[in-house]
Amino acid sequence: MNQGGERLQKVLARHGFGSRRACEELIASGRVTVDGDVAVLGRRVDVSCDEVAVDGVAVGVRPGLVHYLLNKPAGVISTADDTHGRRTVVDLVPSEPRVFPVGRLDADTEGLLLLTNDGEMAHRLSHPSFGVDKEYLAQVQGSPSRAAVRRLREGVTLDDGPTAPARANIVEANLVKIVIHEGRNRQVRRMCEAVGHPVVRLVRTRIGPLVDRSLAPGEWRKLSALEVRSLEVAVDSAGEQSRRA
Repeated sequence: MNQGGERLQKVLARHGFGSRRACEELIASGRVTVDGDVAVLGRRVDVSCDEVAVDGVAVGVRPGLVHYLLNKPAGVISTADDTHGRRTVVDLVPSEPRVFPVGRLDADTEGLLLLTNDGEMAHRLSHPSFGVDKEYLAQVQGSPSRAAVRRLREGVTLDDGPTAPARANIVEANLVKIVIHEGRNRQVRRMCEAVGHPVVRLVRTRIGPLVDRSLAPGEWRKLSALEVRSLEVAVDSAGEQSRRA
């Protein structure tokens, strides 16, 4: 047992699990593990290397981790650097600590994008086997028929293979809400074009549990501890469903 470091209940409280007393009860109930072993009251952890999990879901406790939610405007590139000198999403958030975007939105697509220096979470969010839902509003040419929407729901064959079934609903005559869990290049645009309704404007409105209609284009904010935890749970849940499939 690590005799140095911080008390486990203090670390959990800092990461949104309630008061220290509530975190002590969480530990006492056997729901917390450190490096795979069930933790006991009085346990101390080294946040730079110990792996902490609650109910089997990893908790990012490494110091200095930041998670930004950005409302990406059209025309901004979803990379950390651009060799052509174009404006990137990293230019819109603090320069320190250095962060990188999780996944990509193409230059013309707007909406929510996560930027972080949490490599483990970024990997899990981006990896196809975890498949966290991402919701989009697509303004399209023409008025999609029920048959076109049904094709989106059943999966569309693209040049790189068939897509997984999407959740799709008509919001207005030329506005479709589409939820996917894959992350192929320009996927929603290609799906809509495949059913005969090219996209005019595309906005990502949700990443897993993350929604924020108050962020103006170009604005960002830090995720709260509870939001980070909800994202960790969503990633773990999506991964479990994928493993069962």
